[in-house]
Amino acid sequence: MTNLLSIKNLRTEFDTRNGLLPAVADVSIELARGQVLGLVGESGSGKSVTGFSILGLVDLPGRIASGSVIFDGQELVGCDQESLRKLRGKRIAMIFQDPMMTLNPVLTVETQMVETVLAHEAVSKAVARSRAVEVLGKVGIASPSERIGQYPHQFSGGMRQRVAIAIAMLHRPDLIIADEPTTALDVTVQGQILYEMQQLVSNSGTALIWITHDLAVVAGLADHIAVMYAGRIVEYGTAEAVLNDPRHPYTRGLLDSVPTTTTPGMRLRQIPGATPSITELGASCAFAARCNYVQTACTQMPEMSSLGAHQVRCWHPLMPGHVTKHSEVSR
Repeated sequence: MTNLLSIKNLRTEFDTRNGLLPAVADVSIELARGQVLGLVGESGSGKSVTGFSILGLVDLPGRIASGSVIFDGQELVGCDQESLRKLRGKRIAMIFQDPMMTLNPVLTVETQMVETVLAHEAVSKAVARSRAVEVLGKVGIASPSERIGQYPHQFSGGMRQRVAIAIAMLHRPDLIIADEPTTALDVTVQGQILYEMQQLVSNSGTALIWITHDLAVVAGLADHIAVMYAGRIVEYGTAEAVLNDPRHPYTRGLLDSVPTTTTPGMRLRQIPGATPSITELGASCAFAARCNYVQTACTQMPEMSSLGAHQVRCWHPLMPGHVTKHSEVSR
């Protein structure tokens, strides 16, 4: 299967008072048309910066220091801004966690959606408006033909997010990067949005990168999962393999932290310690200070290595069927 998106050894840095901060380091991802990738990790792990880097939306003092982002045969790293503008919204769309990063508060939803269509397609305003109304209905906006004439402040937070999602879906793009877009939505609406996304992927072959910290969401949505920690991908594989048989201790810890996996009457399992500051990372494995299986080799950062259905960045990956003992996570 030909890849729509191929990221190789991506590194994105930010210049800070404490030196260069590698928010994304050595990230490699491949994604085919019609596939869904769940990009999972804690806050600050580099998930959102990875999404911004794909679209060339990293502003100073940040920059893509090295690596390659090839979209449908076109190299995007170093690409001129005009070429990127033609791709954004039309062939690659991004849904932000905050809908007001998409919506202009002084323009009606109709103006914003119609102009989005007209910016990339030579169609009449009537056709553009009709498409906008149709997509608003698909994301659960009641009476879309009337509400399209309203301003963002006349919508609730959850409704604004649905409008932002609708704008991303207007052109049936080749790739959608969704940065935790359903975090502010209730469970019922979240399910509706996920269903519409699945339909879009299935019917039009759109590829989807779903950035989240919620493993329950990607469990029912993603084909593949990439787990990020401290700017690096530490485990990558099919959703079934990663969720049912994780090989990296961090992935195992994330799964053990889910309340539904804890035996009734026992304390909630947790990963000891806290995520290290990226500015203070040394040469060792970033997870070493929190890992129950740390050994001498962990003083050096491991490379990604293939292990069955997984790629794992670990010197001592867990064995198949490994079950974490409660004593191991509550030391």
